Amino acid sequence: MGFLDQFRNARDSGIHQDWQLIETDLQLKAALDESYEKTVVLFKHSVTCGISAGAKYRLEQQWDFDKGELSFYYLDLLSYRSISNDIASMLGVMHQSPQVIVVKDGKAVFDTSHHAISVAALRKAV
Repeated sequence: MGFLDQFRNARDSGIHQDWQLIETDLQLKAALDESYEKTVVLFKHSVTCGISAGAKYRLEQQWDFDKGELSFYYLDLLSYRSISNDIASMLGVMHQSPQVIVVKDGKAVFDTSHHAISVAALRKAV
């Protein structure tokens, strides 16, 4: 493992315990299917972007959702760019980074990006 891999692993090891990773098309499909049962939040994160890191940090610091209230999914869009493109295409939401998309019944009902990402914004959306 090279230096950059070690740096990325150390930085990404802080993924909040409630985030479910999306790394495959099947996991994306499962997340969208789950949105028919409960609200799903997709967080598209660029692991090399300071703004994205700040948005992730704010979400995790303000986190006050009850376990099971929503389903939270995390996508490292640099490693899984094709899945990020699929999200944009399937949900009709223009790609942003960082970006939060709220999904209900297989449809995007809210999205925001950059400095507008917050728990308060999610609370209003759901």
